[in-house]
Amino acid sequence: MFETIKNAFGTKEIRVKIWATLLLLLVYRIGCFVPVPGISVIDIRKLVEAGSFLSVISAITGGSLSQGTLFALGIIPFINSFIIMQLLTLIIPKLEEMSKDGEEGRKKITQITRYVAIVLGAIQAIGIAFMWKNYIDPIYGMQKNWLAMIYVIVILVGGSVMVMWLGERITEYGIGNGTSLIIFVGILSTAGTSLLNAFRTVPNKLWNIFGFLILVVALFAFIVFMDGGERRITVQYAKQVKGNKMYGGQTTFIPIRVNASGVMPIIFASSFIMFPQMIISFIPKLAESKFGVWWMRNLTTSGGTWWGSLIYYIFLVVFIIFFAYFYSMIQFNPEDVSKNIQQYGGFIPGIRPGKPTSDYLKRINNRITLFGAIFLSIICVIPTFLFNVIGKDIGLSSAFSATGLLIVVSVALEFNKSLESQIMMRHYKGFLK
Repeated sequence: MFETIKNAFGTKEIRVKIWATLLLLLVYRIGCFVPVPGISVIDIRKLVEAGSFLSVISAITGGSLSQGTLFALGIIPFINSFIIMQLLTLIIPKLEEMSKDGEEGRKKITQITRYVAIVLGAIQAIGIAFMWKNYIDPIYGMQKNWLAMIYVIVILVGGSVMVMWLGERITEYGIGNGTSLIIFVGILSTAGTSLLNAFRTVPNKLWNIFGFLILVVALFAFIVFMDGGERRITVQYAKQVKGNKMYGGQTTFIPIRVNASGVMPIIFASSFIMFPQMIISFIPKLAESKFGVWWMRNLTTSGGTWWGSLIYYIFLVVFIIFFAYFYSMIQFNPEDVSKNIQQYGGFIPGIRPGKPTSDYLKRINNRITLFGAIFLSIICVIPTFLFNVIGKDIGLSSAFSATGLLIVVSVALEFNKSLESQIMMRHYKGFLK
């Protein structure tokens, strides 16, 4: 990877793109330190530390939520909008037609995704404003002044739109996916800040900190190893004579990755299981009710009962496996792949063309997806438990999560591939000249 970065800086066009990416990310990080006027940052930080799901959201936003800044919502509304649009594309025929309508259709879907992100951002901003109104004491008097509520909501939605715009500009003028890089920078900044605070506040527990870091590095290595795992299905193409030329006669393969869905099943599962907890936290009366108390005690990771955490992790694993298969259905269609192979005169050795080929591909994909889902479940559950045991006394368990590390590794590998493709494209361009 370091060699790739060195070669990238040696090419002027790529170097300009890298500096554009870093500049836009710097603008994002500056916005993460501009607080909403009139909000008590100390009270917000205490509120975020008290809620486990708020800590996860704050880590994704680079600590913006815990500091009550303009970018408190971060890129989360756009991510939720993107997920919803992917699901609706499978359900609504009109959206499915747009997705297959080339560049023009993708532009329309992107525009709809932006509008949905603004609506979701407004809903989440209203929830955060009500939470701040009920749990902290802003100087503008949000408890009695509705104009102050509207003021906070508009600022939060505007900040979310600004982050969405920065992500799109990074994708357009920089290198890699802007949304992924914003999440990447947010997680790294939160983890780095927590690590510095740990060295400063608990200097007598340096061995705990180093042990924690060794665990993180080992987890990095395991994720990188599994990310490159794939099953290659051999495909042979028969020779065809068209005119005076002969085509085909080649052997290639279909790569099916073990973790083709990446971190999306974990994000889907975590969002799904944390939604009731978010609603309960936003409504004080519901939090004080018997149902709210029972849910927070028995179906959260920090509820205080071991059986509650066990039930939570069981539900989490079930949802991860479900969403892994669901996301696999979106990405890989065995029937379409089988038709394409047969159309171009190809076949899988030992498998008849047509339905037997699609059934074979479906069976292989289901097995690989199961291994990928088990891998994601292990990454999500076991390291999280170890992080809580080792990092709790040094204040690192909330900043470092297995999900966050998986996102960091996935984005870093994706960025490296983008750099390599840019370098290769420039080299081919120079060769043709």
